[in-house]
Amino acid sequence: MSAVPDFTHERVLTAMGARSGLVVTVALHSSVLGPALGGCRMWGYPTWADGQTDALRLSAAMTLKNAAAGLDAGGGKSVIALPQGVVLEGERRRAALLDLGDLVEAMDGRYRTAEDVGTTEHDMLVVRERTAHVVGLPAESGGAGEPAGATALGVYSAIAPTLEAAFGTPEIEGRSFVISGLGQVGGRLARMLAGHGARLTVTDIDGRKRQIADDLGARWISPDEALTTTADVLVPAGLGGILTDETIDALPVHAVVGPANNPLADRSGADRLATRGIVYAPDFVVNAGGVIHLQGIADGLEWPAIAERLTGIGDTVRDVLADARERGITPLAAAEERALARIEAARRSLVGV
Repeated sequence: MSAVPDFTHERVLTAMGARSGLVVTVALHSSVLGPALGGCRMWGYPTWADGQTDALRLSAAMTLKNAAAGLDAGGGKSVIALPQGVVLEGERRRAALLDLGDLVEAMDGRYRTAEDVGTTEHDMLVVRERTAHVVGLPAESGGAGEPAGATALGVYSAIAPTLEAAFGTPEIEGRSFVISGLGQVGGRLARMLAGHGARLTVTDIDGRKRQIADDLGARWISPDEALTTTADVLVPAGLGGILTDETIDALPVHAVVGPANNPLADRSGADRLATRGIVYAPDFVVNAGGVIHLQGIADGLEWPAIAERLTGIGDTVRDVLADARERGITPLAAAEERALARIEAARRSLVGV
């Protein structure tokens, strides 16, 4: 099991679901800026403690993401830990979602959940049977619907400023990209890039996604080739932790920008990328489109206003990269400072300092 991160959270609940017998964790990292917002991940882990550790890391990242995006929302995350290789369906899936709802309700409104890896907008309807603190419900049920399209648009908006920092021009046409992960976000992003003349190499652990490559005229590779294939840009769009010291040292690209949460196995990887001259667009800035969309709907905004916020992710990435370049720090450090300064200002206001 990987090392447990420092405990900086306001509250963490971990319990064995009374109905499902599965271990569920709800991690509230910060509610300084407002009720926390972060989805529920349903995934297989070696042990329940690995699921809990993932919730701790992901919730802390959500605090940075929501703050950097300018949202009045704190950071939280929930994880339903499955035994590895188990696919949850039918009544037991429903039971696990009801168990999640009970834990979310116990947070007294300080955490709102939504769909994430392994869960869907329709799963959120089940969670709502036990708590009102859930967003991202299907559009036909009055909710925001699937946020993957918004996340993909935000990532796409981040690509041009990343290219500009790496190559001096934001042009996508003719640039080569390796996209690792063709899920709801990665698949949409691949289509956007292909539509603007990018040269794509793609992969996914699900071999059925090869149809996307065929449809787009993209080159298909095996997942274990994603970090060794030469390209202008690597787009990590699956699970996190793939950029280790070893993989960074051999990474044959000029930039990394993508929707995967926590792609760096360790934050020191940001320094390692900078040393190699690889431009890194921080994940929690790049992939904020989903929460911007969900919060926008909760705030009663219409799509044009939400879309403007989504494309504004590109402006934030441009500012972060420029700040890092001017100050001689990593983009990760620049983005973290930006987010933490906003949180600290809110904290000081709360305590009257």
